[in-house]
Amino acid sequence: MLKKIIIILFLFLSSCGYKAMYSNENNIKHDFSISKLTFTGDKNLNIRIKTKLNNYTLAEKDKNFILEISSSTKKITIAKNRAGNATSFKNTVKIDVRVQLENNSVKKLQIIQDFTYDSIENQFDLKKYEREIQNNLTETATDKLIIKLSNIK
Repeated sequence: MLKKIIIILFLFLSSCGYKAMYSNENNIKHDFSISKLTFTGDKNLNIRIKTKLNNYTLAEKDKNFILEISSSTKKITIAKNRAGNATSFKNTVKIDVRVQLENNSVKKLQIIQDFTYDSIENQFDLKKYEREIQNNLTETATDKLIIKLSNIK
């Protein structure tokens, strides 16, 4: 009995070195700010992108950018069954960014995220699943955009 208690105590007290990926200690310091944001394209995507990028418009940093963002989404039918009903789809989120730097030079960035999924018979559940996929793709694409902006010199 004493051995079991010692083993359990040892397991709880010793750590394996695990750290949460998005904890404050592991966050990359993004040393840039955004002075102006303009959007064209898909309204829902733009709202999600703007929500994430608003954190970088609050304080001025050494690198200051003006961003013009164009977003689009596309749903493609990949496979159909014998009856002609779609059985597999591919949802693609595309973000084109025109970055104007402080020295008036311009960089263009393009981020494309896609996801393939099977159809669901219940159309309500399928639409709900597609919205969730689109939100996740937009989040991932925006995270990649933030990393690319932080790497611009």
